Amino acid sequence: MSSESSDQVLDYPLRAPTALEPPAEWDRLRQGCPVAHVRLPSGDKAVLLTRYNDVRQVLSDPRFSRNLAQDGAARITTNEGGSVFENPEAASLAGGESHQRWRRLINRAFTVKRIQALQTKIEAMANHLVDEMVKKGPPADLVSDFAFPLPVWVIADLLGIAVTDRDKLAYWSNAMLTMTQFTQEEVNRAQMEFAQFLMGHIAAKRANPGEDLLSELITATDKEDVLTERELMMTAQGILVAGHETTSNMIGKMMSMLLSDRSRWERLLENPSLIRTAVEESLRFDANMGFGLPRFISEDTEVAGQPLPRGTTVICSMSSANRDESFFEGASEMKLDRTPNAHITFGAGAHSCLGQALARTELQTTLQVLLKRLPTLDLAVKPEELPRREGLLVGGIEKVLVRW
Repeated sequence: MSSESSDQVLDYPLRAPTALEPPAEWDRLRQGCPVAHVRLPSGDKAVLLTRYNDVRQVLSDPRFSRNLAQDGAARITTNEGGSVFENPEAASLAGGESHQRWRRLINRAFTVKRIQALQTKIEAMANHLVDEMVKKGPPADLVSDFAFPLPVWVIADLLGIAVTDRDKLAYWSNAMLTMTQFTQEEVNRAQMEFAQFLMGHIAAKRANPGEDLLSELITATDKEDVLTERELMMTAQGILVAGHETTSNMIGKMMSMLLSDRSRWERLLENPSLIRTAVEESLRFDANMGFGLPRFISEDTEVAGQPLPRGTTVICSMSSANRDESFFEGASEMKLDRTPNAHITFGAGAHSCLGQALARTELQTTLQVLLKRLPTLDLAVKPEELPRREGLLVGGIEKVLVRW
């Protein structure tokens, strides 16, 4: 760490100029202070990693624990109960043999076959949402009219849950992902309601199993004593929150990136074969991913030549790592045909995102449908006016007004 910046403590998350641009500090930190001292919303201290190789190293190393419910780990949020990262029950599924067992079970459920079967449904849902947008006429909010409902339907369909109250689900998710937005009382109430909702569905599926993932998890558990009832509920909760919240946000951000410089959209219209690489580049280029992934060190170690003592909380910024010029040529440019593209948006190592194949399918299908149905799509506001989502662990845009 360079001496002039080693004593400086930055407030984290770092502020970015707009919803689509990175914080100015990233470049400076990657070049001169790759292990930076930061102060979290709770007031606790941590260190921030911004370089690609360092972030990848930490995310792949089993000595760096996801369990922030341990003594000495930094608290992240302003509410007393802490964030999802500090939930001791979730932590019990996050490490060691129980994690391996849990992950094997979920992997069996997230098969290529199941995701391919979902693809047709995703396309039909996307077309239905476009029909509704066209019926109402422009301007439309791509977030509330498309990016939010699509992944909720997909995840609900995957789990065999009829979601009639999508707004309630969004509220519960946001409460679980709060950093500064909700009080402890609101978080507790939301978690209780969410748990009751899911326990009711688990009981119904046990009585009358279907072809869905939740029924499969219950059947496997009943046969092999794999998950407790509480673990089943938390697994369904995790899939619902992670599966809809991150993808909803990513659809809004991807479309904003592609339309903020309309030559990108025109290029895809001319050459739809770039859809797959354009999705990967949107995932890499996303400067507004949110908090990043925290890890807690169980033994003394070293990162980027800096000693990190046991008991340090480390924040891995995948967004910054994905903009590292020493790893990605022309990292600050959005290249729709970039290949190879070894971004780490979905993490790395044993804890990389389980639902990444499904997320990719949703993002690719979104682009296919919108390019075909609304080729004249354009932002109805200036890119710098897009309102950022605030106070949550995930990054996103509140509203993306479009016309066609």
